[in-house]
Amino acid sequence: MRGMTLLSHRPAALLVAVSRPWFWPVSWVPAYLGTVLAGHAWRPERADTGRAVVALLILGPLVWLAVLAQNDLEDLRSDRANPRKATAPLVTGAVSARRLRTWYRAAALASVGAAFLVGPLFVLGVGGVLLLGRAYSVPPLRLKTRPGWDVAVNALVVGLVSPAAGWSITREPWLFPWPIAVIGVLFAAALYVPTTVTDLAADTEAGDTTFAVRFGAVFAHRLGVALWGAALAVSLVCAAFDLVVPRSTLTPQLFMVPVLLIAYAVLTRRPTIGKLAAVSVLFAIPTVGFTLAYIAAG
Repeated sequence: MRGMTLLSHRPAALLVAVSRPWFWPVSWVPAYLGTVLAGHAWRPERADTGRAVVALLILGPLVWLAVLAQNDLEDLRSDRANPRKATAPLVTGAVSARRLRTWYRAAALASVGAAFLVGPLFVLGVGGVLLLGRAYSVPPLRLKTRPGWDVAVNALVVGLVSPAAGWSITREPWLFPWPIAVIGVLFAAALYVPTTVTDLAADTEAGDTTFAVRFGAVFAHRLGVALWGAALAVSLVCAAFDLVVPRSTLTPQLFMVPVLLIAYAVLTRRPTIGKLAAVSVLFAIPTVGFTLAYIAAG
């Protein structure tokens, strides 16, 4: 109780808590990968570094603060029934709904305003993400409770919009390689589907018809495995034809695909946040290998 009292007097700490820093890499990693794809280098050119830093600020704390503040406001009923959300500032009362709305507006305006420093097309992308975040959380659309749409929104934002945002810092977004978009969306969907299972009980109690609530944990697991397998298969085909994915990665992929597929199937059988984090860390190994091969081939 004393710790919560101290926290309630520290607005900066509450801001960070609402924005959930552990979510920032969800957009940072694909955006960085997009930057690498665009420049065939680990870092952008010196002339583009400033805009890249601003983009990281937007895609990390600013956008996530806006999206999650809005989500917390709309999910309060289910969050109160969810042990995983027991320490959320709005649930504990450390922050009021009124303050959270103010933070949402400020973060949304700051995101769009800072996006002008990156470029006009980046502004459109940030605006689109904020609109999708609103459509995901807020009635009457509330896509979170429309099975299929909840998966699609998250898969598109993480698997396509984020890497395309990183790409657009130095190149036109319409030139973003479509094979990477397909692979990214499939992987992002496969990672999102199990998260609906982790909150199945709370969402059911709150009456939120998420993907797992509608179709059940077993089907969600099977679909996740199918999506994960499809992403791995597309990556293999692209490597075989040297289509964006370098052919030099084909042999390593043939060894890694069974490992990744089995690991995903086992870890998402009864998913937890820790198990999903383990899947992400394991997936980082071939991602780094792809990046190394892509830069070497460029």
